Amino acid sequence: MSAACALAEAGFRVQLVERRSYLGGRASSYLHPGVNEVIDNCQHVLFGCCTNLQSFYRRIGVADRILWTSEMTMIEPGGMRSPLGPSNWGPFRLPPPLHALPKLLSAKAFTLSDKIALGRAFSAFMRPVPSTSRESLADWLKRHGQTRGALGRFWRLVIASALNAEIDSIAMPYAAKVVRELFMNSAFAGSMGMSTVPLSELYAAVPGSLEQRGGSVHLNANVKSAEWDEEISEWTIATRTGSLSSDFLVLALPFEATAKLISRLPPAEEAEALIGQIQQHEHWPICSVHLWFDREITDLDHAVLLDREIHWMYNQSRLQSREGHYIELVISADREFAALSREEAIALALRELAEFFPAVREAKLEKAALIKEVRATFGVPPGIDAARPSAVSPWPNLFLAGDWTATGWPSTMESAARSGHLAAEALCAAIGEPRTVLEPDLKPRGLMRFMGN
Repeated sequence: MSAACALAEAGFRVQLVERRSYLGGRASSYLHPGVNEVIDNCQHVLFGCCTNLQSFYRRIGVADRILWTSEMTMIEPGGMRSPLGPSNWGPFRLPPPLHALPKLLSAKAFTLSDKIALGRAFSAFMRPVPSTSRESLADWLKRHGQTRGALGRFWRLVIASALNAEIDSIAMPYAAKVVRELFMNSAFAGSMGMSTVPLSELYAAVPGSLEQRGGSVHLNANVKSAEWDEEISEWTIATRTGSLSSDFLVLALPFEATAKLISRLPPAEEAEALIGQIQQHEHWPICSVHLWFDREITDLDHAVLLDREIHWMYNQSRLQSREGHYIELVISADREFAALSREEAIALALRELAEFFPAVREAKLEKAALIKEVRATFGVPPGIDAARPSAVSPWPNLFLAGDWTATGWPSTMESAARSGHLAAEALCAAIGEPRTVLEPDLKPRGLMRFMGN
């Protein structure tokens, strides 16, 4: 979508082809027949540092549908709360990366030893991590003396959840990027944004945006094959609903679907190497449990849940002004939870939720849904950058996009939006009309800027 809208703005007549009946891919919503409710396939969030995703939202006119917050509440079993986020120290506004220090130091979720360990790690992050580093986050944390509390309540929960992988499967350059962007570079960079409408309602603006510029959207049009005609320099793709022709082709597919499609294309130099790159990627799951109660169980919009299988709570009745009392729980990078049956997963989630919010014990559960996104993200283990291709492909007038391509970001909506903008830039450059589409990262502020990171 980001590639299509950027290219339409650049003057191209774009045809956007989607295999489903709605837009959004792994970040979408749909009518769940089991509960007769429109739900997101999982809660997706963005941050102030997601410059290209915000640019895409502005381009399609939905930026005002994002609710921003700079605070995060950690809750222990039993209900003890620890708010985190930027704050002042007395009358002074602290510069980054010290802006979050007062609340971290006062957080009851961490012992004094935990706080000292976290401070030691954050101090180390003031120094650059080489982009070529093949060290895992787990090894780095061990080397920097992290305590059990720091590991379990911060690194495994907050950072591993952000990257949706276990800490021993996370490359240090990506861990460093998340830590710096969310906690150190600036207060706004770490602000969290959540859609106030179901995700696919956000993307309902895309067809109109393209049509205004002479483009179109083809839904329920799964791509079966693609052929290049050298004589007329034209691509023809066969879809479920018919054939489409175009001068240029941007493939914005999951990595396994990309490998399957390009393996059927005519031989091209470096094509085999590209397929080999793609096949190195691995999926990680995200699960979400959707619960409707007969009464309110918490006054919080969202929270981080400590020491249990469930990780994040989102109060959709408040965030999306939904009817009833609708709570969404998110479980990141947990293959054991993903293997549970629907009944087992919902029962476990209810038991654990009651430990944080006692009102659950008195409330009546009216309906529930379990969503397992087994291909939610790609992993970012050490060395993964070698498996992330650029937007330029070995075939003429064919470009690649997708969060798994070489964007410099982990598997996020920001990476997806960046990939689309990079593909649009590559296409424009290929015809001799270079155009800047990619939004730069936010610049560090305060002490981080002084340090040159």
